[in-house]
Amino acid sequence: MSAPTSSGSATADSAATNPYQPGLTSSTVLDAPRREPAAAAAGAPQLPGQPLTSDREATKKRVLAALRNFPDFPIPGIDFIDILPIFQDPKTFDALLQVLELQIRETLGYVPDVIVGLDARGFLFGPSLALRLNCSFVTVRKKGKVPGPTVTAAYEKEYGTDYFQMQSDAIKPGQKVLVVDDIIATGGSAAAAASLISQLGGTLAGYLFMIEISPLKGREKLGDYPILTLLDTAA
Repeated sequence: MSAPTSSGSATADSAATNPYQPGLTSSTVLDAPRREPAAAAAGAPQLPGQPLTSDREATKKRVLAALRNFPDFPIPGIDFIDILPIFQDPKTFDALLQVLELQIRETLGYVPDVIVGLDARGFLFGPSLALRLNCSFVTVRKKGKVPGPTVTAAYEKEYGTDYFQMQSDAIKPGQKVLVVDDIIATGGSAAAAASLISQLGGTLAGYLFMIEISPLKGREKLGDYPILTLLDTAA
């Protein structure tokens, strides 16, 4: 779910390479080169759990260059960060997945049982990341979009109140769960996802975001759990 940021909150970092650049700087400099297809690779293909090689600065720059910025969307005063161009380039997407996997393994020290992706941008890379880690993927959706018995949590957005739901059998008690989304802004949607996990008896492992809009202080709503981020809007 691409999240907005207040206009003027970020300072340009690499706008020269991208006219739409929202002005992000590096929070956690993470990066990895694209894996070669199995037919072209020398030796056996990389298996889950094997060490990942990384060129972290190059991937950071690649992701930054792919981002676009749309002022006054969806309402005036909101500066919208668009991550969708990342997925138009297989090399950029693959490099992003490698670096996120590497950060999970290094920071948590284990692979979670479940990755929970938030509606809707968390659906873009959450399933692929879960497949790389050999763990389950579960969706958190807007109210009324999920069939069957559900649990519900409310959260405040920059422009109103909304509700998240999860199917009541999606997470088993005691499972370690990592919440993923594209952006952390005010932190409300991620906190609502954590509430759903708690209602189902899961154990929150932490949060993973591609981008953090740190001036909005979303971390303050997420407690003392690990918060993994790739890029930060702080100047």
